[in-house]
Order: sequence, then C-alpha cells, then structure tokens
Amino acid sequence: MNSLSRTAPSRGGDKQDQRHRAGAKKASAAGLLTLVTGLLLAPLPARAVDGCVVLLCLAAPSWRAIPQCVPPIRQLFRDLARGKSFPTCGMASGSNGATHDWSNAPSFCPPQYTRTWDAPNGTVYSCDYDGAISVTVNGMPFARTWWSMAGDAVTDFSQPAKTQLGTWDPRFDAEYAAWLATHPAAPAAPAP
Repeated sequence: MNSLSRTAPSRGGDKQDQRHRAGAKKASAAGLLTLVTGLLLAPLPARAVDGCVVLLCLAAPSWRAIPQCVPPIRQLFRDLARGKSFPTCGMASGSNGATHDWSNAPSFCPPQYTRTWDAPNGTVYSCDYDGAISVTVNGMPFARTWWSMAGDAVTDFSQPAKTQLGTWDPRFDAEYAAWLATHPAAPAAPAP
C-alpha cells in the first residue's frame, strides 16, 4: 500500500484520518495562496507606447477629448518621467514627427509657467512643466505639449495649426493672456 492510499474511517471517525484531511486542506490553501501571490507579484509585460498613436494624439485639437488617446498619452508621460526615450513612429516622414526636450527655465519654458524666487546667490528659475513634446507637421511646428511628472499637460498650438484645426484646446492661450495682463512688457511666448 502506498502512502497516498487511505483506509475507510471507522464509524466514530478516525482521528488520524481527520488530521490527514485537515492537513490536506491547509496544504491546499497554502498552495493556492502561494499561486495567487506568485501571480500578483509576477512582473507584468512592459507596455510600449505606439509612437504613431502618440504623434496623432498630440496633433489632435485636444487629446483629452479623444478616449483612445488618453491612456497612451498618460503612459507616454509616465515613461518620459522614468527616463525612457520618446517613442518613434515608422510611418512618420522627415517632415512629420515629434521630439521631446526637458524644460529649462527661463529659456525653455513659457513665461506664464516660469517661477522665480530670490536666493542668496541670485534669482532661481523653475518651470511648472518638466518637459515639452514638439510636433512637426509638413516640416512646420504644429504643437508643443508641456507636461509635468504630476500628470498635468497643456498644449500650445502654432498659428498654422490653429488655422488648420479651426478649434483647439484654448487653455495655453488663456493662461498666457492672463499672465500677459499682469506683465504688460513681457516677451512673446516661445513658438512651438
């Protein structure tokens, strides 16, 4: 008789058999717990952002208004924040594409998002946004999306883009106009 075969319990119940069943239940529960824990802790496959989708979404009048654009753009921001490179699009030609640059206040940050304060060694500058993604269409600047690691983003559309689109997310323009109203002698916002 092998160690896995059991004899029928006696009428009153065999204590050894009851202990065996209790031990089997504990082992089964422990095995299930180990399996579930392993599945939860297993590394998830990396989700690469499709560069062509990102390019199309960033050239849209408002990527937030397109449900299919929100997840890839949010993933793009997370990837850039973690130091991953900007995705490429094999279908983009030399005249259509996008590039990413880190902000650098005051030279590469819109004035309405540039913050200053006095420090012992002089003025310190910071930008509300960590980087900018510049989209080029037909060889011309089309839009520049400023993004932050906290998840906020705002897009500055070029005049040709505004003419072509007809409508666009006006947040950048409204915030620049509000800033300009309090700084009448300010320089123009950097072009995308």
